[in-house]
Amino acid sequence: SSALQPGTRVTFKDLRGSERSLLIVRSGPGGALARADHTAYVGEGTALRATSNASPSDASATVALVGEVPALERPITLVRGDRLVLRRDSAPGRPAGVGTPAFIGCLLPAVLDDVRLGERVWLDDGKIGGVVRDIRAEGIELEIVSAPEPGARGVKLRADKGINLPDTGLRLRALTEKDAHDASFVARHADIVGLSFVQRPDDVEQLRALLAAHSSGREVGIVLKIETARAFRALPELLLSAMRGPVAGVMIARGDLAVEVGYERLAEVQEEILWLCEAAHLPVIWATQVLESLAKSGRPSRAEVTDAAMGERAECVMLNKGPFIVEAVKMLDGILRRMEAHQFKKSALLRPLRVAGRGG
Repeated sequence: SSALQPGTRVTFKDLRGSERSLLIVRSGPGGALARADHTAYVGEGTALRATSNASPSDASATVALVGEVPALERPITLVRGDRLVLRRDSAPGRPAGVGTPAFIGCLLPAVLDDVRLGERVWLDDGKIGGVVRDIRAEGIELEIVSAPEPGARGVKLRADKGINLPDTGLRLRALTEKDAHDASFVARHADIVGLSFVQRPDDVEQLRALLAAHSSGREVGIVLKIETARAFRALPELLLSAMRGPVAGVMIARGDLAVEVGYERLAEVQEEILWLCEAAHLPVIWATQVLESLAKSGRPSRAEVTDAAMGERAECVMLNKGPFIVEAVKMLDGILRRMEAHQFKKSALLRPLRVAGRGG
């Protein structure tokens, strides 16, 4: 609105009856940015008065009502033994009520068609685990069998968290309708495209065909993101399919992969992936939570320094963002420079050790 210019004061009585005000600091065609000096609660129908001065009684004030405010999706607290329904719609989640289980929506409801009784379901990167106890029209019902419990409060499941189905034979294709729509832009502008949740050689062939249809001769590299147990089991076939193109690589997406195969098996599985990719002469990206504590808090853990050193056996190491990402890049560079003299992929180089040069 033209009334919301920088310096304008917006006054109102919030939902608790407190007098509050906002100061407009920036405005534009899409709206205005305001600053609040105190906590305020507004809802649909709250009356806002925009005045060029701070007086709420200004006769020239512009009055408007707050429109519909989207419902805030609150976290759901779960403990072992609770029941949770994964619904086939995207309705906001709801905690358990008297005689009713908690429920959350699933953004990809087609995956629920393949789920069977007794199969495991992991939520939020494996923090919460459940077993399918009932299947009905509106979704599937889980019994929570694994959840960290700080005291008696349980663990909170928030919106937009991932769902893993390690036991389910998903018929879902890796490429969605949106992927097919985006292929034209990718083929014309990208150098590399990652294929998430690849499971079958057909997924690779479908992506290559889409890119070829729009590329006008450009070669776009394909990176297979190995993040499910099914992809790991099909890895030889996936590599053969990828090798039919001129540019390909593999990412070991260890976050989802650990949930899918079990944390106790991750070390073994990532080792096998490295060996198979070396045999296929395909480069590997070592990914997920490398120097995560350093990037986010400024201090690494001893375990993740060892993990970063393992990345020397891959061609590329991926770091996640964080306020200390520059420090993480510098430390990773130092670790890999030192390790490259000791190790090349799976072969130890047996370089002379400094302690061997000491005099007697």
